Amino acid sequence: MSETRASTTVEGHETATNVPGHHDSKSLTWFLVVFSLLAALFLFALDNTIVANVQPAIIGTLGEIEKLPWISVAFALGAIATDLPWGQIYGHFNNKFLFLASVVIFEVGSAVCGAAPTMNALIVGRAICGIGGMGIYLGTVNMVSALTTEAQRPLYLGFVGLTWGIGTILGPIIGGAFADNTSATWRWSFYINLCIGGLAAPVYFWLLPQTPSPRPGQSLLTRIWALDVVGMVLSAGAITSLIMAISFGGSLYAWGSGRIIGLFVCSGVLWLLFIGQQAWSLGLRPEAQGQRLFPTTLVRSWEMDVLFAQMASAQVLVMVPIYFLPILFQFAHNDSALASGVHLLPFVLVLVVAVMLNGALMAQLGYYMPWYLAGACLALAGSALFYTVGPDTSSARLYGYSVLTAFGVGCYSQAGFPVAQVKVSPAKLTQAVAFIGVGQVGGIALALTISNTIFLNKATSRISTILPQQSRSTIQQAISGVRAELFSSLSVAQRQRVVAAIVSSVDDVFVLMIAAAALSVVLALVMKRERLFVIPSKGDGEEVEEEVMTTKEQSSQ
Repeated sequence: MSETRASTTVEGHETATNVPGHHDSKSLTWFLVVFSLLAALFLFALDNTIVANVQPAIIGTLGEIEKLPWISVAFALGAIATDLPWGQIYGHFNNKFLFLASVVIFEVGSAVCGAAPTMNALIVGRAICGIGGMGIYLGTVNMVSALTTEAQRPLYLGFVGLTWGIGTILGPIIGGAFADNTSATWRWSFYINLCIGGLAAPVYFWLLPQTPSPRPGQSLLTRIWALDVVGMVLSAGAITSLIMAISFGGSLYAWGSGRIIGLFVCSGVLWLLFIGQQAWSLGLRPEAQGQRLFPTTLVRSWEMDVLFAQMASAQVLVMVPIYFLPILFQFAHNDSALASGVHLLPFVLVLVVAVMLNGALMAQLGYYMPWYLAGACLALAGSALFYTVGPDTSSARLYGYSVLTAFGVGCYSQAGFPVAQVKVSPAKLTQAVAFIGVGQVGGIALALTISNTIFLNKATSRISTILPQQSRSTIQQAISGVRAELFSSLSVAQRQRVVAAIVSSVDDVFVLMIAAAALSVVLALVMKRERLFVIPSKGDGEEVEEEVMTTKEQSSQ
């Protein structure tokens, strides 16, 4: 085949044939580029969960325990509220410079968090980290997609998913290590980002290749005017108010309080305004009518909607165990923060193996539907077993349930990105990445928000009946680890009842996993039994690509 077939296109323009990854994927330069991109993504994933085990230490230093939920919520808000804006910006401007800007924003946020003198400063820093981290995530996916061929892309996007999974799961372990270390302190949970970012900086500036301009021939002012600023503001406001309402309802404020009702009403109104604005392209200049923030053309494709829902469902199956398995080990097995995080290693190792197998074999075999169906069935079985967990469930059983669930969800947790990119034209690659990215980040945010709300409300109500003399706020603080001495001072009988209440509340959260896995099974059954991607083969002494079936041909059948 011609050399053009061995290259990829972005926005209808060929990628330069000398770009690393197309013809020299074994070079040191290409290795450093990929490694550095993944290092930045690793830090974002790490920050997503690292605070899970350092919250008590933070409160011990900064106080203001009533603001504790904001430590996690601010990060999630910064990320998900800027997902769509970052996606559109990457489709208009130089991807390398945007990635560098994202890294700088993330590092600034990390510095603010590490040096925070007050809880308010820490919250602001967490929000900045979320904003920069989302830019890093989408930038990594876009850069990898632009610098690889269709045959290579599933494998390298598998590396992206692998890195995300490792960082997310190692967060509680590394955070627990800092929390238990009196010399390093919790501040190094954030300072570590500056160290790793500094080491990778030379690669970002001098080795990271340029990708083709997404808008060749357009002036900077034209690109700026084409941005959907109105849509950005409306979507950010709608997402922020919704996440705040779900996060704080029942914990900081009663569900029926004016604040929570107001947040839900505000979110509903903003969502309606956003839908109307996107439907009629309100606020966009006449020459930019096709540049709406949300890729509405993709929403009208049921195949893309299924991939979106599958991506969101998979995040529930990944994030719930990461957050709640350590809680089980801390309360039921009386483990320390570090030890409880170490118990996640079977989950992360198997997840890593499954993601890598999917990335390597899906491109070779061509089919994607079997990965979704088999993986979802395994994840459903593992989730159902998790629901049977009790205070006396052994570590071996928990490891077994973790392995089954991790392998199942790992079979398809990152498959949406390469599949979606094959199913769209080159001009819509960045939109496809942003669209699936919304499903991933939105799934993570909603999974954590809803699961934490269920757990905290259920556990607080159950423990209140056991310890009626304690206030709800005191019980919630003890559950969060800030006042652990409350539980340690109980009699053996009372502690057993409290542990049973906490485990029952975790079981309630596992229902979310069952629902997500069941949804994935149903969605897998409606997927096409088609063969995608291109299979690398050897011919005439050089690597060529043999097309198995083009998406466009099959979509038209």
